[in-house]
Amino acid sequence: MNVRMNLVQLGLVILPLWVTAQPKQLITSVRSNSDRPAGSAASSKEQSVSKREPTTDTATPETLESLNILPLFGERAKTAEQIDLEIHFLNDCDRNFASRSEASDFFAARGWDYITNGQLDTAAYRFNLAWLLNNKNSDAYWGLGVVCYQKENLPDAIRMLKRGLAVADTNTILMTDLATVQIKHYQNKADTTDLIEAEQILQKSLSISPDNAVAYQKLSLVNFLKADYDKAWEYFHQARTLDMSVLDLHYLNDLLVKRPDPKGVFK
Repeated sequence: MNVRMNLVQLGLVILPLWVTAQPKQLITSVRSNSDRPAGSAASSKEQSVSKREPTTDTATPETLESLNILPLFGERAKTAEQIDLEIHFLNDCDRNFASRSEASDFFAARGWDYITNGQLDTAAYRFNLAWLLNNKNSDAYWGLGVVCYQKENLPDAIRMLKRGLAVADTNTILMTDLATVQIKHYQNKADTTDLIEAEQILQKSLSISPDNAVAYQKLSLVNFLKADYDKAWEYFHQARTLDMSVLDLHYLNDLLVKRPDPKGVFK
Protein backbone atom coordinates (compact mmCIF):
# COMPACT_ATOMS: atom_id res chain seq x y z
CA MET A 1 0.00 0.00 0.00
CA ASN A 2 1.15 3.49 -0.72
CA VAL A 3 -0.30 5.46 2.17
CA ARG A 4 0.42 9.16 2.42
CA MET A 5 -1.00 12.10 4.37
CA ASN A 6 0.23 15.54 3.46
CA LEU A 7 0.14 18.22 6.14
CA VAL A 8 1.19 21.04 3.86
CA GLN A 9 -2.15 21.11 2.08
CA LEU A 10 -3.95 22.02 5.30
CA GLY A 11 -3.36 25.69 4.58
CA LEU A 12 -0.06 27.51 4.98
CA VAL A 13 1.08 28.50 8.43
CA ILE A 14 1.93 32.17 8.17
CA LEU A 15 1.72 34.59 11.09
CA PRO A 16 0.50 34.29 14.70
CA LEU A 17 -2.29 36.84 14.06
CA TRP A 18 -4.23 34.39 11.92
CA VAL A 19 -2.60 31.03 12.44
CA THR A 20 -5.03 30.20 15.24
CA ALA A 21 -7.88 30.37 12.74
CA GLN A 22 -6.44 27.57 10.62
CA PRO A 23 -8.58 24.47 10.21
CA LYS A 24 -7.19 21.46 12.05
CA GLN A 25 -8.85 18.92 9.78
CA LEU A 26 -6.43 17.13 7.50
CA ILE A 27 -7.03 16.41 3.88
CA THR A 28 -7.88 12.88 2.88
CA SER A 29 -5.05 10.56 1.99
CA VAL A 30 -3.73 10.93 -1.52
CA ARG A 31 -3.85 7.21 -2.04
CA SER A 32 -6.40 6.09 -4.56
CA ASN A 33 -9.60 4.43 -3.42
CA SER A 34 -8.42 1.25 -5.08
CA ASP A 35 -5.63 1.07 -2.51
CA ARG A 36 -8.09 1.08 0.36
CA PRO A 37 -9.45 -2.17 1.75
CA ALA A 38 -13.18 -2.46 1.24
CA GLY A 39 -14.96 -0.95 4.25
CA SER A 40 -16.70 -4.01 5.71
CA ALA A 41 -13.87 -6.36 4.81
CA ALA A 42 -11.30 -4.04 6.37
CA SER A 43 -13.35 -3.62 9.53
CA SER A 44 -13.85 -7.37 9.85
CA LYS A 45 -10.17 -8.09 9.38
CA GLU A 46 -9.23 -5.31 11.77
CA GLN A 47 -11.48 -6.64 14.50
CA SER A 48 -10.18 -10.15 14.06
CA VAL A 49 -6.67 -9.12 15.05
CA SER A 50 -7.21 -5.98 17.16
CA LYS A 51 -8.87 -6.89 20.43
CA ARG A 52 -7.91 -3.99 22.67
CA GLU A 53 -8.26 -0.38 21.64
CA PRO A 54 -8.98 2.95 23.34
CA THR A 55 -12.71 3.55 23.62
CA THR A 56 -12.60 7.33 24.16
CA ASP A 57 -10.33 10.29 23.50
CA THR A 58 -10.13 11.06 27.23
CA ALA A 59 -8.48 7.98 28.74
CA THR A 60 -7.02 8.58 32.20
CA PRO A 61 -3.20 8.69 32.54
CA GLU A 62 -1.27 5.44 32.86
CA THR A 63 -4.16 3.13 31.98
CA LEU A 64 -3.47 0.56 29.30
CA GLU A 65 -5.75 2.48 26.96
CA SER A 66 -3.87 5.73 27.53
CA LEU A 67 -0.52 4.04 26.85
CA ASN A 68 -1.93 2.63 23.61
CA ILE A 69 -2.47 6.13 22.24
CA LEU A 70 0.89 7.62 23.21
CA PRO A 71 3.43 7.76 20.35
CA LEU A 72 5.16 4.35 20.20
CA PHE A 73 3.25 3.26 23.30
CA GLY A 74 5.00 5.92 25.35
CA GLU A 75 8.44 4.43 24.66
CA ARG A 76 8.67 2.95 28.14
CA ALA A 77 9.08 -0.45 29.74
CA LYS A 78 6.05 -2.64 29.10
CA THR A 79 3.98 -4.43 31.69
CA ALA A 80 3.38 -8.19 31.63
CA GLU A 81 -0.18 -7.48 30.48
CA GLN A 82 1.04 -5.40 27.55
CA ILE A 83 3.55 -8.05 26.53
CA ASP A 84 0.90 -10.77 26.66
CA LEU A 85 -1.49 -8.70 24.53
CA GLU A 86 1.24 -7.94 22.00
CA ILE A 87 2.14 -11.62 21.66
CA HIS A 88 -1.49 -12.52 20.99
CA PHE A 89 -1.84 -9.63 18.55
CA LEU A 90 1.27 -10.62 16.60
CA ASN A 91 0.15 -14.24 16.49
CA ASP A 92 -3.26 -13.17 15.17
CA CYS A 93 -1.57 -11.06 12.49
CA ASP A 94 0.64 -13.98 11.49
CA ARG A 95 -2.53 -16.01 10.89
CA ASN A 96 -4.39 -13.28 9.01
CA PHE A 97 -1.70 -11.69 6.83
CA ALA A 98 0.93 -12.95 4.45
CA SER A 99 3.62 -11.07 6.37
CA ARG A 100 4.02 -8.65 9.24
CA SER A 101 5.03 -5.99 6.75
CA GLU A 102 1.68 -6.40 4.99
CA ALA A 103 -0.11 -6.26 8.35
CA SER A 104 1.79 -3.09 9.23
CA ASP A 105 0.70 -1.44 5.99
CA PHE A 106 -2.89 -2.49 6.71
CA PHE A 107 -2.95 -0.90 10.16
CA ALA A 108 -1.23 2.25 8.91
CA ALA A 109 -3.92 2.56 6.24
CA ARG A 110 -6.60 2.20 8.88
CA GLY A 111 -4.82 4.87 10.93
CA TRP A 112 -5.08 7.35 8.06
CA ASP A 113 -8.78 6.52 7.73
CA TYR A 114 -9.38 7.23 11.42
CA ILE A 115 -7.53 10.55 11.13
CA THR A 116 -9.80 11.51 8.26
CA ASN A 117 -12.78 10.70 10.48
CA GLY A 118 -11.37 12.76 13.35
CA GLN A 119 -10.79 9.75 15.62
CA LEU A 120 -7.28 10.70 16.64
CA ASP A 121 -6.77 8.33 19.57
CA THR A 122 -7.94 5.32 17.59
CA ALA A 123 -5.69 6.45 14.74
CA ALA A 124 -2.72 6.71 17.11
CA TYR A 125 -3.32 3.16 18.33
CA ARG A 126 -3.44 1.85 14.75
CA PHE A 127 -0.16 3.58 13.90
CA ASN A 128 1.37 2.14 17.06
CA LEU A 129 0.27 -1.32 15.96
CA ALA A 130 1.76 -0.65 12.52
CA TRP A 131 5.05 0.26 14.23
CA LEU A 132 4.92 -2.84 16.44
CA LEU A 133 4.59 -4.98 13.33
CA ASN A 134 7.32 -3.19 11.37
CA ASN A 135 9.50 -0.48 12.90
CA LYS A 136 10.76 0.39 9.41
CA ASN A 137 7.33 1.49 8.24
CA SER A 138 7.71 5.25 7.76
CA ASP A 139 3.93 5.68 7.69
CA ALA A 140 3.72 4.58 11.33
CA TYR A 141 5.93 7.49 12.42
CA TRP A 142 4.39 9.83 9.86
CA GLY A 143 0.87 9.08 11.04
CA LEU A 144 1.81 9.53 14.68
CA GLY A 145 3.38 12.84 13.75
CA VAL A 146 0.15 13.94 12.08
CA VAL A 147 -1.88 12.89 15.14
CA CYS A 148 0.44 14.88 17.41
CA TYR A 149 0.17 17.86 15.04
CA GLN A 150 -3.62 17.64 15.12
CA LYS A 151 -3.48 17.58 18.91
CA GLU A 152 -1.16 20.62 18.82
CA ASN A 153 1.67 18.66 20.42
CA LEU A 154 4.31 20.07 18.10
CA PRO A 155 7.48 18.75 19.81
CA ASP A 156 6.25 15.16 19.55
CA ALA A 157 5.00 15.79 16.01
CA ILE A 158 8.48 16.94 15.01
CA ARG A 159 10.09 14.00 16.77
CA MET A 160 7.87 11.43 15.05
CA LEU A 161 8.21 13.02 11.62
CA LYS A 162 11.99 13.05 12.01
CA ARG A 163 11.93 9.35 12.82
CA GLY A 164 9.82 8.73 9.76
CA LEU A 165 12.28 10.67 7.65
CA ALA A 166 15.15 8.62 9.06
CA VAL A 167 13.45 5.57 7.54
CA ALA A 168 12.36 7.25 4.28
CA ASP A 169 15.07 9.86 3.79
CA THR A 170 14.16 10.71 0.18
CA ASN A 171 10.43 11.26 0.78
CA THR A 172 9.96 14.89 -0.24
CA ILE A 173 6.33 15.09 0.93
CA LEU A 174 7.36 13.95 4.40
CA MET A 175 10.17 16.50 4.33
CA THR A 176 7.73 19.29 3.56
CA ASP A 177 5.40 18.11 6.31
CA LEU A 178 8.25 18.18 8.81
CA ALA A 179 9.28 21.67 7.69
CA THR A 180 5.66 22.81 8.04
CA VAL A 181 5.51 21.72 11.67
CA GLN A 182 8.92 23.19 12.44
CA ILE A 183 7.87 26.56 10.99
CA LYS A 184 4.75 26.55 13.15
CA HIS A 185 6.80 25.59 16.20
CA TYR A 186 9.18 28.45 15.46
CA GLN A 187 6.23 30.85 15.32
CA ASN A 188 5.08 29.60 18.72
CA LYS A 189 8.45 29.39 20.48
CA ALA A 190 10.81 31.58 18.40
CA ASP A 191 13.53 28.92 18.49
CA THR A 192 15.74 29.70 15.49
CA THR A 193 16.86 26.06 15.35
CA ASP A 194 13.43 25.14 14.01
CA LEU A 195 13.67 27.69 11.22
CA ILE A 196 17.21 26.69 10.29
CA GLU A 197 16.30 23.01 10.15
CA ALA A 198 13.14 23.71 8.17
CA GLU A 199 15.13 25.62 5.57
CA GLN A 200 17.71 22.83 5.31
CA ILE A 201 15.01 20.18 4.89
CA LEU A 202 13.22 22.19 2.21
CA GLN A 203 16.46 22.72 0.30
CA LYS A 204 17.12 18.99 0.46
CA SER A 205 13.63 18.23 -0.82
CA LEU A 206 14.23 20.53 -3.79
CA SER A 207 17.53 18.84 -4.55
CA ILE A 208 15.53 15.62 -4.91
CA SER A 209 12.42 17.10 -6.52
CA PRO A 210 13.19 20.49 -8.15
CA ASP A 211 9.59 20.96 -9.29
CA ASN A 212 8.12 20.89 -5.76
CA ALA A 213 6.12 24.11 -5.74
CA VAL A 214 5.04 23.68 -2.12
CA ALA A 215 8.67 23.54 -1.00
CA TYR A 216 9.32 26.85 -2.77
CA GLN A 217 6.26 28.38 -1.10
CA LYS A 218 7.54 27.19 2.28
CA LEU A 219 11.01 28.57 1.59
CA SER A 220 9.39 31.87 0.78
CA LEU A 221 7.74 31.81 4.20
CA VAL A 222 11.02 30.88 5.92
CA ASN A 223 12.71 33.89 4.36
CA PHE A 224 9.76 36.11 5.21
CA LEU A 225 10.20 35.12 8.86
CA LYS A 226 13.91 35.91 8.50
CA ALA A 227 12.94 39.36 7.12
CA ASP A 228 14.69 38.61 3.83
CA TYR A 229 11.82 39.83 1.69
CA ASP A 230 13.69 39.88 -1.61
CA LYS A 231 14.45 36.19 -1.31
CA ALA A 232 10.91 35.55 -0.08
CA TRP A 233 9.61 37.05 -3.31
CA GLU A 234 12.09 35.04 -5.36
CA TYR A 235 10.88 31.76 -3.90
CA PHE A 236 7.25 32.86 -4.09
CA HIS A 237 7.56 33.46 -7.82
CA GLN A 238 9.28 30.11 -8.30
CA ALA A 239 6.29 28.48 -6.63
CA ARG A 240 3.93 30.54 -8.80
CA THR A 241 5.71 29.46 -11.97
CA LEU A 242 5.39 25.80 -11.05
CA ASP A 243 1.88 25.67 -9.59
CA MET A 244 -0.40 28.65 -8.94
CA SER A 245 -2.70 26.52 -6.78
CA VAL A 246 -0.20 26.31 -3.92
CA LEU A 247 -0.06 30.10 -3.44
CA ASP A 248 -1.65 31.48 -0.28
CA LEU A 249 -3.38 34.84 -0.52
CA HIS A 250 -3.09 35.57 3.20
CA TYR A 251 0.65 35.18 3.00
CA LEU A 252 0.78 37.14 -0.25
CA ASN A 253 -0.94 40.09 1.42
CA ASP A 254 1.54 40.01 4.30
CA LEU A 255 4.46 39.88 1.88
CA LEU A 256 3.10 42.82 -0.14
CA VAL A 257 2.90 44.87 3.05
CA LYS A 258 6.58 44.25 3.73
CA ARG A 259 7.86 44.66 0.18
CA PRO A 260 6.11 45.44 -3.17
CA ASP A 261 6.42 42.67 -5.74
CA PRO A 262 9.70 43.34 -7.57
CA LYS A 263 8.27 41.69 -10.69
CA GLY A 264 5.09 43.74 -10.54
CA VAL A 265 2.88 40.67 -10.95
CA PHE A 266 0.99 41.21 -7.70
CA LYS A 267 -0.28 44.60 -6.52
